Amino acid sequence: MSAPRLIAVLALGLLLVTGLAYAASQTIASRESPRAGEATAYVGAPTPPRVRPPVPAGAALGAVRVAPGWLTRTAEKTGIPRPAVRAYARAQLTRPLGCDVGWTTLAGVGWVESQHGTLGGRELLADGRSSSRILGPALDGSGEFAAIPSTSTSRAWHGDPRWEHALGPMQFLWSSWEPWAADADGDGRADPHDLDDAAAAAAAYLCAGGGDLTTAEGWTDAVFSYNHAQEYVDAVLAAARAYAGAVA
Repeated sequence: MSAPRLIAVLALGLLLVTGLAYAASQTIASRESPRAGEATAYVGAPTPPRVRPPVPAGAALGAVRVAPGWLTRTAEKTGIPRPAVRAYARAQLTRPLGCDVGWTTLAGVGWVESQHGTLGGRELLADGRSSSRILGPALDGSGEFAAIPSTSTSRAWHGDPRWEHALGPMQFLWSSWEPWAADADGDGRADPHDLDDAAAAAAAYLCAGGGDLTTAEGWTDAVFSYNHAQEYVDAVLAAARAYAGAVA
């Protein structure tokens, strides 16, 4: 599938799940079990010559080198911005908690949450930050949103003195970001608005349950933990499979 056609397909999928990225309070009582033999769209980034040991959650990761040629080819085939591909591949290669999470899974989450940091016409810059910050709506108890007061620490990231907001391209709440915060690009700061850091934290979060993300059940459980909605799991799977197919 060509990159423009892939982007169009994913854009249509995003329209169908608008609002899921910010529905922090949305839950469902039950969900479908993974279908037998269902593929999980795992695709690996090239492993560096020197294999890195698993990285504990919250530890400084340093900058993992990803093969430049592979980055360029993958960005061209998928239509994903090159800095985003780099972020997802780095996150996979750190193997958080010894867990195997494919870059395509992280790309699926990144697409559904923020179109890889480009939501609303933004540009994803070379340093992994969007041209303007991505914030979810105030979690003030209105509609389907939970009421979550901000804290003195989280206010520095979103600027709201009263209510929490989901932060950055992977849409972390501060309570979820803090335990898994990572400095994946070695710039000395763990920043939820930096996709390099946010992708690494997302990988650690997905792996935190201890499941095997190379299996349908383990993968589904992990993504469901990120957002408790079957529609969200389905949207991430569709995007991950599309990216896997684009590079096959």
